[in-house]
Amino acid sequence: MKHIPVLLDEVIENLHIKENGIYIDLTLGRAGHSKEILKRLKNGTLICFDKDIEAINESKDSLKSSNSKVILIKSDFRFILDELKKLNITKVDGILADLGTSSPQLDNTDRGFSYKENAKLDMRMDLSSPLKASDILNNYSEEQIDKILYKNADVKFSRKIAKAIVENRPFDYSNKLVELLRDILPAKVVREKNPAKQVFQALRIEVNDELNSIKEMLDSLPQLMNKDGKILIITFHSKEDYLVKKFYQDLNYVDPIKAKLPTFDENKSWSQKIIFPSKTEIETNKRAKSAKLRVITKL
Repeated sequence: MKHIPVLLDEVIENLHIKENGIYIDLTLGRAGHSKEILKRLKNGTLICFDKDIEAINESKDSLKSSNSKVILIKSDFRFILDELKKLNITKVDGILADLGTSSPQLDNTDRGFSYKENAKLDMRMDLSSPLKASDILNNYSEEQIDKILYKNADVKFSRKIAKAIVENRPFDYSNKLVELLRDILPAKVVREKNPAKQVFQALRIEVNDELNSIKEMLDSLPQLMNKDGKILIITFHSKEDYLVKKFYQDLNYVDPIKAKLPTFDENKSWSQKIIFPSKTEIETNKRAKSAKLRVITKL
């Protein structure tokens, strides 16, 4: 399936792109957002991160035809400060992070992200990383698996699922896991919402250390922003959105007693607005349904 970038028009509108500015796409994917950013740059710089080498290789050609400088970096976005230091860049005008898994990753059976096709339980975004989903299922303790399911995706019956996984090892292909969930969970639960979706999400998050990576990335961003600079984060599930929400709250937190300031609101140095996909976009791109765009501006 062709990857359709989520909230594309809203991202471009809210980045307020300057022709000679410096912009960073922390989640290049198949360059859906990056191509549109690049169209609006004349003598600017676009820096694109992705830890998936396939994403970088497949996006190179589509980003070539421009007068602006394009830099592609294979790296987890948690290392943004280290990578920008190598480029002698200390301030930027806009940063985008689309935290969703790209369609090519989901649809490529060999990558093992989807519960809808029988595939090896891999789920690595960075193919050089050693940990696979099958390693977790086959080697972690019942207690560890229970914690991963609940902590990463609020999986119902996480303890029961963890116990069944340990009792039915090994797991190398997705079908065995999907069938196990169908067999051990109440029929009503399976009918209402396929439990495999949350279980696979929890495993994917653990394999790629996604929540810790997001937190480290967010903590790095404030010092990079020019005045009026924009941080745009697209989230798809409650765990990652909580981190972005807390990040924004912490940006504006001032202890009114220590600072001898009158009120919290009067001393804000950052603003935020939240944008949801339109009904039309959801109808044409089902993966946009749970998306939420937070636009954070340095005042």
